[in-house]
Amino acid sequence: MDEGDAKLRISDADRSHVTRLLEHAVGQGMLTLDEFTERMDQTLAARTRGELSEVVADLPGMDLLHPVAPVPAVAEQLRGRMSTVSRRGPWRVPARLALNTRMCDTTLDFSSAILQSASVVVDIDDYCSSTELILPDGATADLNGLETIAGSATLKVPHGPRSQRLHLEVRGKVRMGSLTARYAFGTAFRRMLAWH
Repeated sequence: MDEGDAKLRISDADRSHVTRLLEHAVGQGMLTLDEFTERMDQTLAARTRGELSEVVADLPGMDLLHPVAPVPAVAEQLRGRMSTVSRRGPWRVPARLALNTRMCDTTLDFSSAILQSASVVVDIDDYCSSTELILPDGATADLNGLETIAGSATLKVPHGPRSQRLHLEVRGKVRMGSLTARYAFGTAFRRMLAWH
């Protein structure tokens, strides 16, 4: 961060973003509760980007420069029980989506989706499912808000810098299941051909 950016004033959205980063750091064992409390005090007292940046400077993978835009309090629901949940083609994607699945095979393909916002939050509550999030070329995703319990989360697209086309933020829990965020098959091949 250059000196000019460090002096820029911050907003409540910036403070909320850092609060979420700190909560995630506690959940990952990077901070103790005492350290969390101390850093929350610093976050609330911060007035500039430089002051706020100091709060998360030693935490790996914490992105201060791209605070998450506010999202609607109510999320559109997608539910499945021992079934296949699939959204493909030009389906309408809200700014916030809640995915509640149990023993499902789930595919959410954003490649041709109609987006209400370039930033989409997916709140997931899952048991024993396989979930694939297919992103359009150039999109980014953040899985830092996702907790896995006897499961896995795999990010096969860039985390940042945040894409203006689509940035997906995934939060919640995956228990004894898997979640993968990737580009459509063939994207890497098309990029390789473009280099020649």
